[in-house]
Amino acid sequence: MWLSFYNKEHVGDTLLLTSGEITREELDTQSSKNVTRIFNRQTDETVSYNIFEISKTFTPDGNGPVLLTEDQVEKVNEIIKDAGFTDTITQDASPKFVVGYVKECVPHEDSDHLKITQTEVDHGEVLQIVCGASNIKKGQKVVVAKPGAVMPDGLIIWPGELRGVASQGMICSAKELQVDNPTGKKGILVLDSEAETGKAFFSE
Repeated sequence: MWLSFYNKEHVGDTLLLTSGEITREELDTQSSKNVTRIFNRQTDETVSYNIFEISKTFTPDGNGPVLLTEDQVEKVNEIIKDAGFTDTITQDASPKFVVGYVKECVPHEDSDHLKITQTEVDHGEVLQIVCGASNIKKGQKVVVAKPGAVMPDGLIIWPGELRGVASQGMICSAKELQVDNPTGKKGILVLDSEAETGKAFFSE
């Protein structure tokens, strides 16, 4: 899964592509032509690409997270290949903020406040999500930020672990989503029970 970012005013004419997280201790770079590859020096796994002077090929539509067209993805892959690198960039256009249904919610064995949920996000797809909200319960309709979601504050949601338990996304509060909370209660945003599981939360 690759995410794309473009902000000419604050970053310059550079397309930023990322597929995961990396620490400074693990990070190394290679540069060729107008492309810099960021990779894990221990595993050689590519984590990011910076493509400079991207507007000489095309200008991304947007400011911040951007979704490339199929033609733009093809051009990006041509640029990467021409620079001598072997990765192939793909993009997923499916909604990343969706209505979820909490099918199961059990206490985390190594925490006094975390819960482990099994949350359906669409067509039977269920994500295990660890949640620390005090109001999380089985049977709720909630807003799920799936892996690859970019939160309004810029945080990227990647698969990870909380206290040793895998977590594939985040169940969001109204504050995190930067939307009004009609209930006024702290914790996750609980939706009406009639909300359609899998439906995009933000309209395009």
